[in-house]
Amino acid sequence: MTEKNAQSMSQQDCLVALMVAVSASDENIRTAELIKIQSAVNMLPVFADYDIDRMTRISNTVLDLFEQEDGLEALFGLIRDDLPERLYETAYALACDVAAADGKLAETELELLAEVRYELNIDRLHAAAIERGARARHMV
Repeated sequence: MTEKNAQSMSQQDCLVALMVAVSASDENIRTAELIKIQSAVNMLPVFADYDIDRMTRISNTVLDLFEQEDGLEALFGLIRDDLPERLYETAYALACDVAAADGKLAETELELLAEVRYELNIDRLHAAAIERGARARHMV
């Protein structure tokens, strides 16, 4: 494995990392959020060939980055390097679903979603539609 490959993540790793980041953003990873992540990985076509054993390593990487001063910036750098642009809206949709999974949005989750929109250059109208869909799916 080359140096680049040792540091890079698969496109699925990037999606998992972003979902974990949203869940951990309020410093309280909730069961509903973990179930949402697990469900996405188990059910969505983008994860069809994903090695589920990588989830623990990716989760630990995200949590380690969150302990560093510029960790969020580093995480977005990895995601921008390794996630194809065609999956940016998918990434944002998954992030919104995880944020909405427990029925409440903490200020830190909202701030992270805004950062995701900015970092992945999600069109505001598209973001609103994705957010509306997440809200509708998680309505009680």
